[in-house]
Parts: sequence; structure tokens; C-alpha cells
Amino acid sequence: MTRAASWAILLLGLTYFILPLLGMIEFSLSMRRGEYSFDAYVAVLGDPQFRQTFSYSVMMALLTIVFGMLLVVPTAFWVRLKLPHLRPVVEFITLLPLVIPAIVVVFGYIRLYNTSSWLPLTGSVLGTNLLLMFGYATLSLPYMYRAVDTGLRTIDVTTLTEAAQSLGAGWITILGRIILPNVLVAVLSGAFVTFAIVMGEFTMAALLNRPAFGPYLQLMGANKAYEPFALATIAFIITWACMGLIQLVTRFTKHDKAAR
Repeated sequence: MTRAASWAILLLGLTYFILPLLGMIEFSLSMRRGEYSFDAYVAVLGDPQFRQTFSYSVMMALLTIVFGMLLVVPTAFWVRLKLPHLRPVVEFITLLPLVIPAIVVVFGYIRLYNTSSWLPLTGSVLGTNLLLMFGYATLSLPYMYRAVDTGLRTIDVTTLTEAAQSLGAGWITILGRIILPNVLVAVLSGAFVTFAIVMGEFTMAALLNRPAFGPYLQLMGANKAYEPFALATIAFIITWACMGLIQLVTRFTKHDKAAR
């Protein structure tokens, strides 16, 4: 394949992906007849419901990241250190959220934890928020686990653990002061992906009736003309910002390692 053909294919792909985005942005700026303006963005950012749903989703994203980190890092570490024969089973389990639709998961939550069950989590705001956080952690599990597992592959887990134990370190110290700093870039990569997933998720938040950003985006799309495109642009910027942060963290980490 010639260089010209390669560039032609690249430009065709860029056109296919970029033109719809440019059209979306252009329409979001067309709220004022005959000229471009940020009126749609001003209307969205000035909406109290936007601030409420956005802050709620940010809070849930941060809680999900912390919960996922506390769940995945010790699990991946223990599997690699002590249970390598169970690694295929664990990987299969972590991939199940990609196969099982979110609507199935959330209906299972509602069925198991409704107000008439033995653990009525849906009967309170706190319980419903916990269910939603668990659901978000389930959706992000494939990405968080893969990121952490890839990070663990780059270090000698066995040698580091034995050296720490020989110096009297306990398991919490080993995880918190030795393993976690060495896989921090991988954890941050999974965290940014988790953040993007939570900010755009609709199904679980809507069926659990929580004031999240995804249902708000759908509500605006059903009742407004220009504001939904402004919201979609904001969501797109958030997603790309997360991807950019992943690249920056990875680049700075490689630079620090090279400097050492």
C-alpha cells in the first residue's frame, strides 16, 4: 500500500469521525438565529438541575473509583502472587459485565434489594446510592482490572513482596506502600476510564431513579432543541479530557523512569 493510499484512508477515517462532531458543535452554537453564540451553553450551565446532576455524577464517580481500587488492586495482587492458576477464572468473571447488559444487572438489583426483600436497599437514598455505586463498579470492572493487571505485569511482585516481608512489613503496608505506588499509573488509567463511564451512564441511574448526569442528558434531549447538543459536547469534552489525562500520566511516568 502506497503512502498516498495510507493518507487517503486516514483522512477518510478522520472525516467519518470528525464531521459528525463538528456538526454537533456547530448546531449547539446556532441557538441565536443568524449567528453563532454560546446561548445554549449558558442556558445549560445556568440550569440548577445541571449543576445538581453533574455534581452528583462526579461524586459517584469518585466513590466508584475508590471502591474499585480497594477491590481490584488487592484481588489482582493476590491472584498474581498466590493464585495464578485461578487467573483465567478471575479474568472471565471480570469480563462478564461486557456480556451482561446493564439493564439486566439493575433489574437484578431491584429484584434482590427492593423494599420487601431481606436487605431493602432501595428503601432509602443511601441504600440506593450504594446500589448505584456497586453497579458502576461492575460496569467499570473490566477496564479497572485489566489496567491494574497490566501494571502488575511490569513489576516483580514476588520479589518485592518477599523483600518487604523480610523487613517485617505486613500485607497492608505491602499493598499501600509498595504495590500501589508501582501500579499507580495503571490505577489512574482505570480511574479515568471509570470516571468517563460513570458520567455518561444512563440505564442504571434512570431505573434506580437517581439524579445523575446521564438521565438529565436524556431528559434534555426529549424536551429541548439546542441544549442537548451543548450537553453532548460537554460530555464529549469530559471523555476526551479523561483520555488526555491518561496519556499525560503515562508520558510523565515514562519520563520520570527515564530520568532515574
